[in-house]
Amino acid sequence: MKEREAASYTELIDRMLNGDRRALSRLITYVENDEPCVPDIMEKIYPRTGTCYSIGITGPPGAGKSTLADKLIAMVRAEGRTVGVVAVDPSSPFSGGAVLGDRIRMQRHALDEAVFIRSLGSRGSHGGLSRATREVLRLYDAFSMDVVLLETVGVGQTELHIADIADTVVVVLVPESGDTIQTMKAGLMEIADIFVINKADRDGAERVYSDVKAMVESMQTHSTGWTIPVLLTKAHENSGVEELYRAIMSHKQFCSSSTEIKERKRALRRAETLEIIVDTIRRRLETLATKDLTIRSYLEETLSGNKSPYEAARSVLADKEVMQHLCDGSPMRALGGTVDGVGPPDNAENPDDNRSP
Repeated sequence: MKEREAASYTELIDRMLNGDRRALSRLITYVENDEPCVPDIMEKIYPRTGTCYSIGITGPPGAGKSTLADKLIAMVRAEGRTVGVVAVDPSSPFSGGAVLGDRIRMQRHALDEAVFIRSLGSRGSHGGLSRATREVLRLYDAFSMDVVLLETVGVGQTELHIADIADTVVVVLVPESGDTIQTMKAGLMEIADIFVINKADRDGAERVYSDVKAMVESMQTHSTGWTIPVLLTKAHENSGVEELYRAIMSHKQFCSSSTEIKERKRALRRAETLEIIVDTIRRRLETLATKDLTIRSYLEETLSGNKSPYEAARSVLADKEVMQHLCDGSPMRALGGTVDGVGPPDNAENPDDNRSP
């Protein structure tokens, strides 16, 4: 069974790397569902990544992020480059899937073979969302997308994570954001590489523009030396979008020559690597904890109060056999067989021999 599964996703990877959009879609589904094969998939495609440029578009709900993304897609395509879109939509309360609002608003690009749009459901979770988004971005990268747009669902922890994923972060505000700018300053406002006040034909746009401009000037520059542009747009009229695209390209050029940006990316890569190492160990430990008698005994002792969780952790780390199996991923002997369900060893003691006469 495992061999058939491996052959299945290996075939999908080969097809995806050869330009098969259906294979790409299937692999994204594996990532979104957090299938056990995802680490293997990421490992196989990793050598083909590292060339696409990612643009994060975030801001409060109703700011017109999808309309801006739609216009930016058209500009990238006008240059003959390919575009991938990850649109994080609210989840259906019934199925957990994406509501697909963003994909509907970008429907005019649906027949363009050089554009691939995928909606991911937020599923009410902020913790794992950035990981899924990052892995979908890698799939797009391996698929040879030139530019990837990452649009978030609204203001929240996920939006702050976008700064760790996207090369350029565009924060979109609207005239109605004026009263909340100060409250957003501690989070969302600090991750922007570019500010956009969209729907600039509404009352209050100039005031918000002045407030954001003053805030940016008080911050002077990013620690990287990048001066943050503040732009007015009317995305539904395609007004100001060309200026936004030029600002994004200017930031891209700045990033390619900034030592500070390169060091920040190295730090993020280091943090991501540690996160993946910890997650891999956690997954293996959870598997062992359900089937290995030794680890189960440590857990039982904490539940009975005979050991503290810290003492149990030290016991696990001191158990060479447990650590060996945890590190190499091999099965351990458990009651009635091995953890992979193969069965008891040939020389295992027959439980019936221990029955009372």
